[in-house]
Amino acid sequence: MANKGPSYGLSREVQSKIDKKYDPELEERLTAWIMAQVGTGMSQPEAGKTGFQNWLKDGCILCQLINSLSGDNKPFKKIQSSGMAFKQMEQISQFLNAAEKYGLTKTDMFQTVDLWEGKDMAAVQRTLMALGSIAVTKDDGSYCGDPNWFHKKSQENRRDFSEEQLNEGKSVIGLQMGTNKGASQAGMTGYGRPRQILNNP
Repeated sequence: MANKGPSYGLSREVQSKIDKKYDPELEERLTAWIMAQVGTGMSQPEAGKTGFQNWLKDGCILCQLINSLSGDNKPFKKIQSSGMAFKQMEQISQFLNAAEKYGLTKTDMFQTVDLWEGKDMAAVQRTLMALGSIAVTKDDGSYCGDPNWFHKKSQENRRDFSEEQLNEGKSVIGLQMGTNKGASQAGMTGYGRPRQILNNP
């Protein structure tokens, strides 16, 4: 898996386009948030896409991150660092499952290989951004860091109208259908009357 050779032709073009979506400024923000969220005792990653990937690759930091957002109901009781590939990929997969339970949608999630093989680190960034947005929106006291780092998600604002209010609304003509306010025939002659032309001597 890790010993894949370089891509050529169309595969190389596609990978190049994916790599261009990676945002170094967003990397700095996400690094600052993860370090603030998880707490002290964590090493700073090397700058750049590869450094960010190696920092998250074993899944330990991601599992600690979701634990810190979950309050008392932590999904991971024990997080173990391992050099074995399948263990690292399993931890990433477990993080994604826990993130889905936390509120992340399937469309916002990266695939395990996107992170482990570094195929699409921009997708990893999008997942972490979505996770931060949910944490800010929940506002349950578990979020650490600057709330302005992430956008709040829109929330349902349900309105319940009574039957009487709904019936009143049926008698109102919407402005999309036009309006007759301001229209007047004042000063107009009646239909059928000839126009009066008078010659003043």
